[in-house]
Parts: sequence; structure tokens; C-alpha cells
Amino acid sequence: METERIVLRPWRESDAETLFKYACDPEVGPRAGWPPHRSVEESREIIRTLFASDHIWAIEWKETGEPIGCMGYMVHGESNIDIAANNAEVGYWVARPYWNRGICSEALRLLIDFCFKEKGFDTLWCDYFPDNPASGRVMEKCGFRDTGKVNCCSRLQLGSEKPVRIMRLENKE
Repeated sequence: METERIVLRPWRESDAETLFKYACDPEVGPRAGWPPHRSVEESREIIRTLFASDHIWAIEWKETGEPIGCMGYMVHGESNIDIAANNAEVGYWVARPYWNRGICSEALRLLIDFCFKEKGFDTLWCDYFPDNPASGRVMEKCGFRDTGKVNCCSRLQLGSEKPVRIMRLENKE
């Protein structure tokens, strides 16, 4: 999956140093529910375990060839939201030097297209912390609508006690 600027591709162990460079930033992980990375080895282990999935991708910046973020989805039983069997929860993060450049929206549109056309999901869900309204704006730009519901996400590594706003997008095809 790609656009003129980005490629969604599998994570590689060789991405560990670049992942650490961006994921150690204390402004990045907590906004998405995970603590800043503490070492390159920790980043490598996350690539080996959490990112070793057929539904989690690195967001590669074509200009440099380096991963600048992460995009993926969780299915029923993995999700932080009580979703139906043919639904998915999507999530993402982008490194701070790439904020406010439309990259999250671009990557999320690729993922939405994949989830609806290739995977056949009926509905996509996502959530964001109210103190990170930029993430909510990305979701709205991509067609998600606020459900009016809030949730605490027990599966988050960081912020599981903080409520999140739940967004929803239905497949219209």
C-alpha cells in the first residue's frame, strides 16, 4: 500500500534504531497509549513481538526510506472497544518531526481502503485521548464520526485509566 509520499510495509528488525529514535520521544507514545521506548533493544523486541503481525505496518517515508510511524488494526477479541466479529479497530502514530503534514490522514486512508476492500470489514472503529485532539481531527478528515461514547482501554500500556472518545466509520459499499 502506498501513495506518492509513503509506503505501508512490514516492520523489519533493521528498523529498530530508527524506531527507537522516534519512539523514545515522550510526546509520542503517551498520546497513543504506550510508554516511550528506553533502548534500541526494547524497540527491536517490540518489532519482533508486537509488530510481527499481518495487520501492523511501518509507515515508511519514501524520501528517506525510514519508518516514521506505525499503522494497523485489531480485530474482535484484540480490540480495546467491544466490536462485532466483522469489525476492526484501527490505530496509528507518527513521529513528531512529521506531525501536521497530513501523513496520518494519508496513511489512515490507505488502511481504510484496505480494511473495507481487501478485508471486507463492515465497520471500523478508533479512539483517541481528548487531550490529543489532533488525532481526532485525523479521524474526522478520514470520515470517522464521534459516537458520543467514551471508554477506558484496559489493554493500553499507558493511560488505561484515562477515557478515550470512540469514533466509527461504516463501509458504505
